[in-house]
Amino acid sequence: MKKKKIKEIFERLEARNPNPQTELIFDSPFQLLIAVILSAQTTDKAVNKVTPELFKIAPCASSLARLPVEKVERIISGIGLFKKKAQFIVKTSNLLIKRHGGDLPTSREELEDLPGVGHKTAGVVLNTIFQQSEVAVDTHVFRVSTRLDLADARNIKKLENQLNTIVPNRYKLKAHNLLLLHGRYICKAKNPSCGACFLKDLCNFGKQRLMIN
Repeated sequence: MKKKKIKEIFERLEARNPNPQTELIFDSPFQLLIAVILSAQTTDKAVNKVTPELFKIAPCASSLARLPVEKVERIISGIGLFKKKAQFIVKTSNLLIKRHGGDLPTSREELEDLPGVGHKTAGVVLNTIFQQSEVAVDTHVFRVSTRLDLADARNIKKLENQLNTIVPNRYKLKAHNLLLLHGRYICKAKNPSCGACFLKDLCNFGKQRLMIN
């Protein structure tokens, strides 16, 4: 029954959103990496407001590495933790040039060795750029997964391991964005749209809120 429910959940998610994509705006693997670093504890919408100017001036690792941190701070000042993130992306750009010729490394270990790149950020890059079957867990994915009883771990890495185990192979490339976008627009942290949710009959959380059997 569990496998049948999981399959049904992802079939419905895919039917509503056949080609889910990140909402971060980027034109290259490098730009996606920078955008994901900037998106920590910040909305994609806020990041997309500052990256056009940043990427116009510094579209690649070599150009961003040459920018003074103070200038980067001014450009990205509209997002949270901008001072720390400015340092991260300049340092990361320099390390990409020094270690990888300006390109993105293809391994999780090398990605996570870059300033500002944590487990989730590396997972998003591996999934989006290198088409690896990584189900990266952010706050939206965590919330949706636990509400739908797809996973029950309270630790992000453990929950990620659970998802990588139970998500059917055909959905693993899409799973991160399918769950994230469902959490962003329907299964919201506050005031979730349970009444309009196409998964409410499969969701104990939704059933409890709506008081349905």
